Amino acid sequence: MSERQGFCDLGFAKLDTDRLKRKGFGEVIYCPGKDRKHLLAIASKIAKSTEDLLLTKLDKSTFAFLKKSIPALKYAPLAKIGFILKKKKLLSKGSVLVISAGTSDIPIAEEAVVTLKVMGNRVEKLYDVGVAGVHRLMVNIEKLRNAQIIIVVAGMEGALASLVSGLVKAPIIAVPTSCGYGASFAGLSALLTMLNGCSPGVTVVNIDNGFGAGYFASLINKK
Repeated sequence: MSERQGFCDLGFAKLDTDRLKRKGFGEVIYCPGKDRKHLLAIASKIAKSTEDLLLTKLDKSTFAFLKKSIPALKYAPLAKIGFILKKKKLLSKGSVLVISAGTSDIPIAEEAVVTLKVMGNRVEKLYDVGVAGVHRLMVNIEKLRNAQIIIVVAGMEGALASLVSGLVKAPIIAVPTSCGYGASFAGLSALLTMLNGCSPGVTVVNIDNGFGAGYFASLINKK
C-alpha cells in the first residue's frame, strides 16, 4: 500500500500509508460519522495491503455491511472493534493490566484490551474492582505490582486511577467513561477527577477512549 507521497488519495480521504513506518502501526479507522461507502473504501484499501486493519467504535450493523465485502474481517462486539491481523505477532515481554471500576466500564476496557492484543501485547484483565468495594482490588495487589503498565477505566467520580497509582510503581493510563448519573456529566466528572489526581505517574486520555489508552500503553510497552 506504499505511495510515493506517503498517502493514498481516495478523493474523499487521504489514507496515511506512511504511518506504519512512523508509528509502528498503520492508520486506524474511527467509524462514527463516516459514510458507509467511504468506510468500505478505506477499509478495503487497507485489507488488500500487507498492513493490519483496525476499526474502532464499529457498531454491529456496520460490521455486517463491511463483512459482505471483506470476509476476513473479525469483530469484537463488546469492544466494538473490527480487525484483520495479517500475520501472528511476537508478544511483548511486559504485560499490560487493564482494570475496570465497574461492569458498566467493561466495554471501554475491552476496547483497550483488543487494541493491545492486535498490536502484539500481553494483556491481563481485572474487572469490577472499584472504590465502592476496595477489598476486591486489594486481594489482587500482586497482580497490580507485577504489571509493566496499568490502564484504569472508571466512570462515576473516577477515583480508582489515583488509588491504584498510590499502590504501584507502574505508569497509569486513566480512562474516564461516560458511566454515571446526572451530575457525572457524561464522564466529565471522572475526567476532572483523574486530571486533578494527587498521585504522580498518571496520564489521562479522553472520555470513553479505550483505544487511545491501549495504543499509548503499547507504545510504552514496546520500548
